[in-house]
Amino acid sequence: MSWQQAKLSHTNQAAPAAVYPHRRGRVYAILGLLVLFGVMVALAITVGSARIPLSTTIDILLSKLPLVDITPHWTSALETIILEIRLPRIILAGLVGAALAIAGATYQGLFRNPLADPYLIGVAQGAALGAVVGFILPIDWQWLGLGTVPLFAFVGALLSVAVVYTVARVGKVMPVTTLILAGVALGALLSSIVSYLIITSEEQLHGIMFWLMGSFSLTQWSEIKFVLPYMVVGVGVLLIYARSLNVMQLGEEQAQQLGIDVEKLKLILLTAATLVTAAAVSFVGIIGFVGIIIPHAVRLIWGPDYRFLLPLSVLVGAIFLILTDIVARTVLAPSEVPIGVITAFCGAPFFLYLLRRRTKVLF
Repeated sequence: MSWQQAKLSHTNQAAPAAVYPHRRGRVYAILGLLVLFGVMVALAITVGSARIPLSTTIDILLSKLPLVDITPHWTSALETIILEIRLPRIILAGLVGAALAIAGATYQGLFRNPLADPYLIGVAQGAALGAVVGFILPIDWQWLGLGTVPLFAFVGALLSVAVVYTVARVGKVMPVTTLILAGVALGALLSSIVSYLIITSEEQLHGIMFWLMGSFSLTQWSEIKFVLPYMVVGVGVLLIYARSLNVMQLGEEQAQQLGIDVEKLKLILLTAATLVTAAAVSFVGIIGFVGIIIPHAVRLIWGPDYRFLLPLSVLVGAIFLILTDIVARTVLAPSEVPIGVITAFCGAPFFLYLLRRRTKVLF
């Protein structure tokens, strides 16, 4: 059986009556989303407590390019707002949205479960514990321009997944069910530790809670420089193995018969998805539901072929989180709503819809 047959079988199980666009339609969708992404970035730069004309924004950005000479007709304050506050925030929002969306799509394909998300095996709980420890400890480390909290969160996320993987692995085999159960158990343990530390944190309580609910308010260029390499490498690896994910939808035994090294593939996909997720949440906190609603929405519209599902999820995830961030910083301006609250308002109803609609595993 070929991977095309795997895709057809997966499509018939997931949505028997669905008619998905052909290959050309999906390519057009990618191009259209790229245009929409550009429009969303332009909107995000101009909208805020200080409204800046789009023409001024474009002139400021072009003036920073080599061999471009534009006479400044704007104040230094406007330039600072665009280049040091809004632009890095928008870029990081796009990177985080893309990371969570593609990681969620990968987990859903690997576990063959539409309700899987990037935090399934302990990434969020490990990052939360690391961040809380970073808040509480009376130290202020700096490494490559990064503070204690994001560094501890990143290390905590990686260590928690490493523990889950070690516990779940049996010889050379890593049963998916065991991996999920180990992730749930460790996640519960880490969550209880985080809860206790929060209770005893006293003056750090506000900062911890705001981080846990997610925010892009303090984004700096140094954070983007840290996240970007993990995104490029991780997303690149996941896209390379998109065809193998299609075959995995038949089941591990049939994928093995078709020449897929299943255990090696699981390790590669888990590593890549974990790296992009850990890098994303280390700076902005635990942003929920993006990894569930974006891949599933993309799958419902454009079909389950992972060669298109993954890049489409990247674009839709980036657009969605940039839009969400616009709402977070404008709906109650000058105050800011934690972005995790807004994604929960969007994601919770959709999650309940999935639970209602799917009475059995469709993957």
